[in-house]
Amino acid sequence: MIRIVLADDERMVRTALRVILGVEADMEVAGEAADGAEVVPLVREVRPDVVLMDVRMPGIDGIRATELILEGVADPPRIIVVTTFENDAYVYDALRAGASGFLLKRAHADELVQAVRLVARTDSLLFPAAVRALAARHAGERAADEAARALRERLSQREGAVLRLMTAGLTNAEIAARLGVGPATVKTHVAGVLAKLRVRDRTQAVIAAYECGFVRPR
Repeated sequence: MIRIVLADDERMVRTALRVILGVEADMEVAGEAADGAEVVPLVREVRPDVVLMDVRMPGIDGIRATELILEGVADPPRIIVVTTFENDAYVYDALRAGASGFLLKRAHADELVQAVRLVARTDSLLFPAAVRALAARHAGERAADEAARALRERLSQREGAVLRLMTAGLTNAEIAARLGVGPATVKTHVAGVLAKLRVRDRTQAVIAAYECGFVRPR
């Protein structure tokens, strides 16, 4: 059972999300919050697997709430930012803060359900093309060569190859097939990449790779 917390200042939005998710046999809405100040203690109380977080809320916004959850909750949940505009700088800041991905409020019900299952149960990057486009846009066109060089020196050659395939949105199984190694080996390399980049998950690894110029915007 995937336990979910809804954080949005609009009651109608929370109601719609609850109705969509409530009919899924493997999902349970464990709680709701109307602003960022409410969602942090709620997460500590109900221990959800996934938080659907509105990026713009009064008081504490979704970006700061994401930071507080990831900094202050042991074994924190995955966070999906729910937003109106996919190119919003707020969304990029939320991904940098540690959100696992973002979802548009106009998304279809099946996209919402798929997104929740994806971040809760798999190693896939949520909507990789959209995340890459957002990272490329906000990271800027000029690569930070010095930072990229430092990153290459920290990563082994195989870890660098794995990171590039991660930024393309490949899962561990797909990376293993591409490199001709076992999934367990890829999992070890992914863990090494995340540790050396000091990031929590694949989304943050993609952001870091673009920001330092390790991966160049096309």
